[in-house]
Order: sequence, then structure tokens, then C-alpha cells
Amino acid sequence: MLSARSRVLTLVCLLSLAVTPFPAMAQLDGLPDDPTSLRHAQVIFGTPEQHRRALDELVAIGDLRAAPLLTLAMRYHGDGREALVKAFQQLTGSDASGWFEAMLWQQAHPEITPHPSYRVIKLALFERIDPEFLRFLGGERGMAENLRIRLEEITWGGVRVDGIPALDNPKRIAAGAADYLLNADLVFGVEINGDARAYPLRIMGWHEMFNDVIGGVPVALAYCTLCGSGILFETKVEGRDAPFVFGSSGFLYRSNKLMFDRQTDSLWNQFTGQPVSGPLLDSGITLPIRPVTITSWARWRERHPETTVLSLETGHYRDYGSGVVYSDYFASPELMFPSIVGDESRVRRKDYVYGIRTAGGAKAWPLDAFAGGAVINDRVGLDDVVLIGDSFTRTVRAYRRQAMTFGTGDTPGTLAGPGGIWRIKEEALIGPDGTRLPRMPGHIAYWFAWNSYLGAESALYTGPE
Repeated sequence: MLSARSRVLTLVCLLSLAVTPFPAMAQLDGLPDDPTSLRHAQVIFGTPEQHRRALDELVAIGDLRAAPLLTLAMRYHGDGREALVKAFQQLTGSDASGWFEAMLWQQAHPEITPHPSYRVIKLALFERIDPEFLRFLGGERGMAENLRIRLEEITWGGVRVDGIPALDNPKRIAAGAADYLLNADLVFGVEINGDARAYPLRIMGWHEMFNDVIGGVPVALAYCTLCGSGILFETKVEGRDAPFVFGSSGFLYRSNKLMFDRQTDSLWNQFTGQPVSGPLLDSGITLPIRPVTITSWARWRERHPETTVLSLETGHYRDYGSGVVYSDYFASPELMFPSIVGDESRVRRKDYVYGIRTAGGAKAWPLDAFAGGAVINDRVGLDDVVLIGDSFTRTVRAYRRQAMTFGTGDTPGTLAGPGGIWRIKEEALIGPDGTRLPRMPGHIAYWFAWNSYLGAESALYTGPE
């Protein structure tokens, strides 16, 4: 059952497409000149009679390359939804009851490639929603050989380009001036080179991206509300003259936002920090990840009294009230957009996990493993790691422990370890003799998102050995 918000987004899609007439099939530049392409175009752009006849003919032919087109039509064709579903079921043998389920079937069958007409038709629909979408997928950019993800799995998220506006070098205020924040409000806390800053989730939920310079380091926080992950990327990479500046494209891939850089209009996967289309496709770039902490405002301010925090003067009018943005989605166990969910026998799809990716491997720890402020000594890939967390405030910090073993300290902000008491700092654990154990970059995410992108590459923590 789709949530009320999902149904609203579907309605938004249809209303957007209803503003002006569909383009005539003769205006579909690049549509292959063959009977199959004509039938595909008639499914979406034809008269009611052409639509019905085209569906019957496609089912009779039995070419599975029509399945992505029928899936697309289920979302954007205002009439004849039952006939589309029936045609899809007959063609594929699936029991998909609508667009959401058809998309899941499509994700599960990567061996099925769409007919060449699919790209032309889909881009015509995207152009009608927002001509700016063609910056990312128009022309050769939308061809399968020029994409690292499948075009048929790129879906519209309900907003236009920059419809979710990024915050670029946003205004900050001193902690004592942030009287709009409640102690329990969660923030993204970042400290780089002694520069501590807080970015409240109640603001970032409306913007999903900031581009900033913290402690002299250019960074961008990409917050995908749909997959529960806020990842802090370094944006100055070797070989580039200037840091990347990112925005939200309006597109999703498996319920994860696709961001874009303003220098080249390449699309990037928010979860991996890698370009998936555009001029940077074969650049080999993977954005370095920096540590970021989710915690309560009260605890961040207590640890960092000198911190600055976002001002409500963002340049945009939004309801930045506590618990307002995406409240229904966060409270629901269901997804808003389709993404295959893996094994839920130990972790449910929208349970939070804390994940670390290293050159030697990846691992996720269910957030509830940190109930009561647990300290976990573990290993990920080739690295020994100690994790300190608190499930109540969604907080986890991880450090390389170099075969040392740690336990809970007697006072907040400390660990018991070799030689005595160790201090927990944002960038390192500091031992009684000054030894520093560096922080490891990791982040919180919903289980479905972590599993969707890492899958068999990642281990899952199941408890102390």
C-alpha cells in the first residue's frame, strides 16, 4: 500500500503533465522510423483508440522490450491505467498492480533492455516536466553506453531542477543566538581543523545539500531524506582547478537522490560520490568522505560550545519547525519510491544502520546495537575499529583502534583504554600519552539504501563474537 504522500506525488506528476498537451508524435525528434516505435509512442501520445490498439499489438507480439515503456506509461498516462497494468502483467507474467510494483520488477530484471524508442519517449516526457532535465540526459548523455545506471531506473522525484534548493555558503550564527532550536533537535555536526559547525536536520531536510568551506576544506553535505543518509564529501579533488558545487537534479535512482555538479552538469550518485552521466563519467572520480556526526543540539553544543549553527535566514521560505519536514515519511515503515529491499530477517528496510566503507571492505551496524551508549570493538575490511554510539540521538563515531580494546569511560566524552582514559574528539581518540587514533568516515542510512548499494559487498554486524 502506497503512503498518502506517494499518492500525492503521483497526482503532482499527472497535474504537471496536464498543463499543456502532449507533444505530437511527429515532434518526437529521433524516434526510430519503424512500426514498433510507433506503437510505443501511441501508448503514451496517441488517441484513446491508438492507445488501446497499440497495447493489444504489443501484448500479441510479446516483445519484453516493451515492459519499460509500459512501466513509464503507468506513471504518466492519466487514463487507461487498468489496461496498462493488464498489458504489463500479460507481457511479463508478473502480478505487478501498478507503477511501483512494475518498477520493482524492472529493477529485478536488468537483462531486459528497452526498445530504442524508449529513450526518445522518456526524454520527451522529462522535457515537458522541465526542459532543464535535458541538461543531464539529453542527446548522447541519455544513451545506455553513456550511463553508469539504467535510464529506465531514473525516475522523477516530483520537483524540477533545483526545486530542492541547495544552501551555498549559508549564513551561520553563534550557538547562543540559536533560540529557534530545541535541545532534542538533531543536527549534523562537523568539525574540521578546529572549526565546529552544526547543520540542523529540520533545515537540511528542506534543502538536502550544502556547499561550504569548513576549517579551510571545501565540502558538500548530500542529505538524501528518502534513504536517511547524510554524507559529507570533500569537493576539491586532484586534477580539478576548483571545488565542485552541487545541486539537486530532481531525479532519483532506487529511492536515492541524483545530485549534479554545476561545472559540468554531470549527474552523481549521492550514495557513492561517483558521477553516473555527463562529461565526468569516465573521470574515475570518487569524492572522499569526511566524518559527520548526527547528534542532538544539546549534546553537540555541550561538546562544542564555540560551534556556529545555521541561521533561519536561508534566503528561502520554508516551515523550519521542529519535526515538520518529511514527518509522515520518517514515521512510516514504507518507501515513497520503489527500491528492491534485501534481507529483512535481521534489519527492517527503514531501520537505521551506521556504515563504513574502506578499501578492504564495508560493514553496517544496526543503530539499535548502540542502545544506551554502547562501545563496540570490531573490524571492517582490514581495519580494527572502535565505535561509540547512542541510538537515541542517532549518534555514532568510529575510530581506527590498531588492535587496542576499549570500553566505556567513567565520564562523558571518554573511553577506558590502554594506559588509562582516552578522550573522544571529533577528529581522533587521544590517549593519556598523547597517542592519536584517527576518526574513520562513516554515515547513517536506512538499511534498504545501504543494502541496495553495497549488498553482498558489505558485512552486517550481528553482535559480539
